[in-house]
Amino acid sequence: MHPRRSVQEVLLCDLCETVPLQSHCELCNINLCVNCAVKHLSDSSKRHNVVPFLQRKVTPNYPKCPKHPEKHCELHCEECNIPVCSTCVSSGKHKGHDMSDILEKLSAKTESLQKDLKELETRIYPRYEEMASDVQTKKAELETKYGKLTTIADQQGEILHREITAIVNRRKSAIAEMKTKHLDALNKNTDEITQKMAELKQIMSDLKSILKSNDVSLTSTYKSRNSQFRTLPPKVRVTLPSFSPQKINKNQLNEMFGSLSPLSINTEHGDTLKSAEAVSSPPVKPLLDEPRVTATIDTGYKIWFGILNGGLYSVSCLSEDQVWTRGINNTMKLLNLQSELLTSIQTKSGYTPEDIAVTRDGDLVYIDYYDKTVNLIKNKQIQTVITLQGWRPLSVCCTAGNDLLVTMISDDKQYKVVRYSGSTEKQSIQFDDQGRPLYSSGVYNNTKYLSENRNLDICVADYRASAVVVVNQSGKLRFRYTGHPSNTEQSFTPTGITTDSQSHILTADYKNHRIHILDQDGQFLRYIHCDLKLPLGLCVDIRDNLFVAELRTAKVKKIQYL
Repeated sequence: MHPRRSVQEVLLCDLCETVPLQSHCELCNINLCVNCAVKHLSDSSKRHNVVPFLQRKVTPNYPKCPKHPEKHCELHCEECNIPVCSTCVSSGKHKGHDMSDILEKLSAKTESLQKDLKELETRIYPRYEEMASDVQTKKAELETKYGKLTTIADQQGEILHREITAIVNRRKSAIAEMKTKHLDALNKNTDEITQKMAELKQIMSDLKSILKSNDVSLTSTYKSRNSQFRTLPPKVRVTLPSFSPQKINKNQLNEMFGSLSPLSINTEHGDTLKSAEAVSSPPVKPLLDEPRVTATIDTGYKIWFGILNGGLYSVSCLSEDQVWTRGINNTMKLLNLQSELLTSIQTKSGYTPEDIAVTRDGDLVYIDYYDKTVNLIKNKQIQTVITLQGWRPLSVCCTAGNDLLVTMISDDKQYKVVRYSGSTEKQSIQFDDQGRPLYSSGVYNNTKYLSENRNLDICVADYRASAVVVVNQSGKLRFRYTGHPSNTEQSFTPTGITTDSQSHILTADYKNHRIHILDQDGQFLRYIHCDLKLPLGLCVDIRDNLFVAELRTAKVKKIQYL
């Protein structure tokens, strides 16, 4: 509550600040009580005009001049960018300076403030809220994700424990078996010696009896067996087994257990939001009633006659009259509208490129599905910028922020979209808010072409799902387009996809030989036919001309549709 207002909102005198106001001085623009009005009028240096408060005129609230307190600033010096009074102007300090009415300046400033407030309320603050929500979501996912890592470590530990226990048991079993064999050998040797000793005792007893009897007959018939026992029984010599434990190498043990990639926490420069003026709608370009082909480029690739027998797969605009193309072989071609070959480049691996795109700097990017890489061609030199593990790249597009968006498939046939800045992963888009996959799974090499819209939505043509899946910049699902509602006979087969300056989404309906045009919210607007033959790859140049790669004819058609 204002300090000069009571609980009942009674307005008080501006001078004494204790008594309710009664009057208003239109010259000084202040409110007065009865006593203060008398004192105020006693100042004869000014022609005060004190009127009842309810009869006051609404006068501009000019600021007081800091250099001349008795004056109000009715002008604004444009050069000095300060409010000035008439005395300031007449002093000559602002001679030759442009002056404007301070109320006009105030009005312009107020309009600027209103614009700033609107931008803060409608564009900037909501993005901060969205970022804060994303951080909270990531924090909520921490326990689950780190819990999975801990579970994997425990499982690996259990596996190693089981293996070690099995090895120990095998060693102990071998030791027990050796001990048994050793004991058996010694027992056999003991039995043999005991038997001989029993025989010797009997012989010695017999000899004693003969000697004691003095019997000539027994003495004469005695035959000595000493020679038989002079050769002692064989001795059992056993070399005891030994155990030579290997010194445990902790580094090898760590490697055997499995590696844990380091935690990478990077603070990236925040995206700079364009001003309200910069993101204002571009000049409206209405759709043509009848789109028309303005040029046809013969790419020279082998013509399509059946599955994997040839054809043209991708096209990407370098300029209004030059396009990069890729077909069934390992060569990417730069052609002009007259079908003249300007440049050709082969992939580093020798494999067919899976997709191509042109960066904002005019460099070519290509996908190598088989060696799991994303490659940049700069000055005809190939640089591998991304190498994947456990995933294979499928399709690529370059964003307004000069990032790369890549669709990819995992070894277990799951799909996702990943944003890269150079070779650094910035964002992964795979699941919706309920944890369900955004994109269809299964089937290797099920290419999902993608494009970034002007409103920064990420649009994916999911052929297997018969849908165009659109998420916002943060990866939140906005909508799915599954074909025109009136079309109930033919299945929707989206392949190539691109966007234009009007935020239209254009996708090739491959098997139905046409292009669907949608608005940025997924509402169907129109078809493009133009006698297309299996349209596959799409791109749009800076003037919103559409280039269509036809699989069946291996030709690129340039189409004007706006």
